[in-house]
Amino acid sequence: MTRRNRQPKILLTGCSGQVGHELRRSLQGIGEVIAVDRSSMDLANLDQVRDVIRAERPQLIVNPAAYTAVDKAETEPALAHRINAEAPAVMAEEAKVLGAALVHYSTDYVFSGQDGGARVETDPVGPLNVYGASKLAGEQAIAASGVPHLIFRTSWVYGMRGKNFLLTMLRLAKERDELRIVSDQHGAPTWSRTIADSTALVLAQAGQGGAGWWEANSGIYHLSSQGETTWFGFTQAILEEAGIACKLVPITTEEYPVPAKRPQFSVLSSERLQERFVRLPHWREALRLCLE
Repeated sequence: MTRRNRQPKILLTGCSGQVGHELRRSLQGIGEVIAVDRSSMDLANLDQVRDVIRAERPQLIVNPAAYTAVDKAETEPALAHRINAEAPAVMAEEAKVLGAALVHYSTDYVFSGQDGGARVETDPVGPLNVYGASKLAGEQAIAASGVPHLIFRTSWVYGMRGKNFLLTMLRLAKERDELRIVSDQHGAPTWSRTIADSTALVLAQAGQGGAGWWEANSGIYHLSSQGETTWFGFTQAILEEAGIACKLVPITTEEYPVPAKRPQFSVLSSERLQERFVRLPHWREALRLCLE
C-alpha cells in the first residue's frame, strides 16, 4: 500500500473563509483534503451537511466554517445557533457513526471577560452575546456526542482575506485622517495562518500517534497568539508595520456602542496546547509576518 493510499480523507468546511483558506494549504501533507464551501455544504442546511458527510465518508472533519457576524447575530439568533451549534452537532453525530474524528474552532467570546487574567480551558464560561452563546452550544454538543474531537478556541482572528479588523483598519487609515479605536478591551490578535499551521502540526502528531491518540488527547485547547493588547494597540501596530500615518484616538467601549456586548478581557492562555503539541508566536511577530 502506498503512503498516498494510507492518508486519511479530510473533509474541510468553509474553505473560502480566512481560516479555511489557510487550512486548505496547511493540511495538504496530512491527508487527502476534500474542501467544501457554502455553495456545496451550507451549514444552515442540516440535511445537506449530513448528505455531504455520508457521501464523502471522511476519516476526519475539520470545521472552521461558522456564523461570525457578532453584531448581526443579535437579530439572527436562530440562524447563528443553527450554523454554530446545530451543524457541529450533526457533524459530530455523523463522524461518530463513521468512526471519524472532528476538529472544530470556537472563540474567546464564550467567556464573560469581566475581570483580568488569561483564561484557561477549565475556567467558567459565560458568554455575553448571541454569537458567544451559539459557539458555546456547539462546543457542548460536540463534547456530549462522545466523538473523538479537538476544539480549538481562538481569538481576534485576522488575515489578508475576508472581513476582519486588520483589513478594515488598513482601508480606513487610508481613507480618513483620524480613527477612534476602543482601548479598554484586551485580547490577543491571532493570524489565520497561525491557526491553520498549528492545527496541521497537531494533526501530524495524531497521524503518528496510533489508535489511542484521540482518546488521550480529545478535548478543548486554547489556540491564540502569545502576549496581549487592546484594539487600540493592535491598530497602532498595524499602522506601524504597514507604514501608514493616521491619527489614532483611544476611546472606551461605552463611546463605541454596538449591538453585541463584548468581553473586556478575553486573553486566552494557550499553555496546555503548547505543553502538549506546538509553540505559538507572539501576536506582534505574527502580524509582521502576515503583512510581509
